[in-house]
Amino acid sequence: MSITRQLLLQELTDLLQPDKVNDYCPNGLQIEGKPSIDSIITGVTASQALIDAAIVRKADAVLVHHGYFWRGEAPALTGIKYRRIASLIKHDINLFAYHLPIDVHPTLGNNVQLGKILEIDGLHAVPSFVPEGIVFQGHYALPKSSEEFTALISRKLNRAPVVVGDSTRRIAKVAWCTGGGQSFIEQAVQLGIDAFISGEISEQTTHIARESGIFYCAAGHHATERYGVKAVGEHLASTLKVNVEFVDIDNPA
Repeated sequence: MSITRQLLLQELTDLLQPDKVNDYCPNGLQIEGKPSIDSIITGVTASQALIDAAIVRKADAVLVHHGYFWRGEAPALTGIKYRRIASLIKHDINLFAYHLPIDVHPTLGNNVQLGKILEIDGLHAVPSFVPEGIVFQGHYALPKSSEEFTALISRKLNRAPVVVGDSTRRIAKVAWCTGGGQSFIEQAVQLGIDAFISGEISEQTTHIARESGIFYCAAGHHATERYGVKAVGEHLASTLKVNVEFVDIDNPA
């Protein structure tokens, strides 16, 4: 079933409400393509590999979490950025990108989806963090050892996390922020958590985890953020009756 570009944009605007967050990039339609859309490719990042996959599949639109035109980046269309955008324009493919709106969405976002995948009970956004939904927390009814917790993450995300901190701590209360959310660890510690999860780890994160006495897992930026855009795509397929396919371009980081 075909839909118009404008209908897709309006559906995404109503669903993700990008105007409610102060972001580091423009959210919405970033590259304009054909006005009629039969098929959509979703993925984490608008890399050349994802664009090439969309071209092979003759997709009319690409929907990603990580798009282009980030605050502070060089504005010139040269090199890698030129080649990516030229490929989209040559094949008349629309590029839709939503960053924080996909992180924080209360039912489809990266954080809530990760909590579900890791089988965390009582998961909910922590309202003291801005924007609300950028940090989630929940618990395990039966506390896990650090080994059990690490094994669960490895199994569910298909990659071994980097772990630091108190490996003897029993893990019941957990907080998390997908992707580059390691900077929230100090605030999250104040919630009385046993473990914190993010995608990336910084040098100082190790010391904070150790000195706070919590267990910390860096489970991969890509690995923790596969699920929000996939869930949004599945929502679009259900509501708009359009063909949507998630393409996972593997990334160890």
